Amino acid sequence: MSAMPSDSDVSAAVVQRLVGFYESLAPENLAQLGDYYAADAFFKDPFNEVRGVADIRAIFAHMFETLQEPRFIVTQQLVQGDRAALEWEFRFRFRSWNAQAPQCIYGASLLRIDSHGRVAQHRDYWDAAEELYEKLPAIGLLMRWLRRNASVKR
Repeated sequence: MSAMPSDSDVSAAVVQRLVGFYESLAPENLAQLGDYYAADAFFKDPFNEVRGVADIRAIFAHMFETLQEPRFIVTQQLVQGDRAALEWEFRFRFRSWNAQAPQCIYGASLLRIDSHGRVAQHRDYWDAAEELYEKLPAIGLLMRWLRRNASVKR
């Protein structure tokens, strides 16, 4: 007779399913977002703060409209109870600027999973200044100058 899975085992399986979804995210599977997110899920990243599957779907749809070949690669995951932390690489190319150059943003997501195995809260953390602004032509020059002049001199 096998033992019942613990809450953390169930959450680990849910998170593994989520990781598979994130890593295979494509415009054609955005309609499935409600299978992974609670109807009133909260999402926040450096640019957005929304509630609800429709608004979260709009963020991902905008990503596909504005970037070429966006994809997530989850490199680490920690699961404890109903909480998960994912480290990831977000790879893409800009559509309108320097389109031939591959880009990569390193970040992390903190998730809370509800009792139905869906994401109730999703908070992304990444450094917009280092990972994005410094790569843009005009603002990048300013951001690199600020970083150089604000850092400790050795």
